[in-house]
Amino acid sequence: MKQRAEPLILAHLWVAFVAFAIASVMGAAQMLSRSPLTAPAEGPEAYFISVTAHGTLMAYVLPTLFVMGFGYFVATTALARPLPGLRAAWLGFWLALVGTLLAALAVVTGRATVLYTFYPPLTGSALYYLGLVLVVVGSWIWIVLMILAMREWKYENPGRPVPLAMFATVANAVMWLWTTAGVAVELLFQVIPAALGWKDTIDVGLSRTLFSWTLHAIVYFWLIPAYIAFYTMLPQAAGGRLYSDTMGRIVFILFLLYSLPVGMHHLFMDPGHGTGFKFLQMMLTSLVTVPTLLTIFTIAASLEIAGRLRGGKGLFGWIAALPWHRPMVLAAGLSFVMLGLGGFGGLVNMGYGMNAMVHNTSWVTAHFHLIFGGSVVIMYFAIAYEIWPKLTGRRAVGTGAMRVQLWTWFIGVLVTTLPWHALGLGGQPRRVATFDFSEPQIAWWAPWILVSTVGGALMLASALLFIWNLVGFHRGPATGERHMTYALAVHPPMHLPRALNGFALWNWLVLFLMVVAYGYPIAQFFFVDGPPALIQRVTEAG
Repeated sequence: MKQRAEPLILAHLWVAFVAFAIASVMGAAQMLSRSPLTAPAEGPEAYFISVTAHGTLMAYVLPTLFVMGFGYFVATTALARPLPGLRAAWLGFWLALVGTLLAALAVVTGRATVLYTFYPPLTGSALYYLGLVLVVVGSWIWIVLMILAMREWKYENPGRPVPLAMFATVANAVMWLWTTAGVAVELLFQVIPAALGWKDTIDVGLSRTLFSWTLHAIVYFWLIPAYIAFYTMLPQAAGGRLYSDTMGRIVFILFLLYSLPVGMHHLFMDPGHGTGFKFLQMMLTSLVTVPTLLTIFTIAASLEIAGRLRGGKGLFGWIAALPWHRPMVLAAGLSFVMLGLGGFGGLVNMGYGMNAMVHNTSWVTAHFHLIFGGSVVIMYFAIAYEIWPKLTGRRAVGTGAMRVQLWTWFIGVLVTTLPWHALGLGGQPRRVATFDFSEPQIAWWAPWILVSTVGGALMLASALLFIWNLVGFHRGPATGERHMTYALAVHPPMHLPRALNGFALWNWLVLFLMVVAYGYPIAQFFFVDGPPALIQRVTEAG
């Protein structure tokens, strides 16, 4: 990898992980606030400032900066060529950093206690929204550079398959461009004008529909780096080969197709849309399980190859033969466990009828903490442990502290979220600052909340240990080894059809699916006569 790209990559990743550490402190504080224990800063104002900052840092800053930095790493290592537009990449970084600071300033001063979802009529300071717009604009520069890097490589290597890691990265970049369109329209034409005082009413139904465009697809923007590691890093770390390169390409194409036209399942309880389109999006949402199931098969087959090469015998002997002492292998195994548990919760959320039972309860919080905070973030840790020696030219003294950190995160996530599932089924609402446990109806919640608070403390300890481990790389012995290799497939492709080596066809299909899923639901707010739209006065939070 070219030396000049390393400071850029490290800058993105360090900002991402510092934001993660701050968010982890705030997450633990929120859990303490909701528990029967005494919290350092109690009360609704402190709680909602903390929730907004925690959600913003974890949902927008951590994944966006991580995906950008990891994308630049993949572009320079998988393609073995300099990054095009290095100055533009630095511009994107500074835009994202300045945007983060502006949004944080609005939150900590109490002018944007609106959580991290853009649901009018509650509106925060324009500074908060403008800051997040800068983060998105910075990521748009990254999108252009990823597409340009792949295009230039294909021009120099006509007819050759794009390396799978880069193909997946560009799939994520293309999906992110589609994903941000909904929230960008909502912010630029509705929320920010209202926050600036240019309008005093807002169409809540239209805003929520536009935000739903982004709300679920963003999860797959967070998720795809973990899948890149599954396909291109894990088989090699396990000592084997990828079972199928072609299957990997199909999976990332399916994520692009299926993750976008499904967000309206977050509006199942909203009255602004008919049951027909809600049912349609429920069916489309079920398709998102397909690439995950294909991945489970492909990666399990890849790991079986590695385990049998290492001497594993019998039906399941290959599992014990895997090198579980390696952080990438251990993290992937723990990630799959949490992905399975969180995926089950997602199936409940997806069901039109079952959704009504858990809507706006702690069950929903448990689901996305298991998926993102659990299965995705633990792979962010593993990716960092894998690439940090290449970025610094140094290695850690040992992997023991890394394994401890991964295990404490895994245990902390489960101890935190499993009680939340039970509490959600018992009716505990999310987004509530405190509870009066003297009320007999909810007194039974208290022990479960205490258990989850212990889990939150474990997660915080793990987050701080992770930062310590990364710092340790910078103090470790120099190796001078910066070369990065990715897993080879059992049968590496020599030639591929254009559909599996680019995204032109798939963009047209995405356009078609988005028109089917969102054409009428959005158009009705402008052209369909009926009951008056839900227009509400804007209320500034804080």
